[in-house]
Amino acid sequence: MKVLGDRQRALCEIAEKLSGDPTKVCQDDWQPLRDMGFDDEACLEVAHVVGIFNYLTRMADGFGLQLDLATREAAETGEALKRAG
Repeated sequence: MKVLGDRQRALCEIAEKLSGDPTKVCQDDWQPLRDMGFDDEACLEVAHVVGIFNYLTRMADGFGLQLDLATREAAETGEALKRAG
């Protein structure tokens, strides 16, 4: 079993709150990242990445897109996809 490090855990926690309850995000939620050296620009970049992933999954879900077989198998087995060519 893989364990998240402090940085990964802090990123996951802010991503979860930004995704699930964005109107309740406050300065204290960003503090763990700030304590690790994230400045305003880095925090903004985190928020952008989270927002883009939320946008893309909502678009895919909204249009009923399905994963192709190779991607679905990789997700189920944990094996990385192989590059074409």
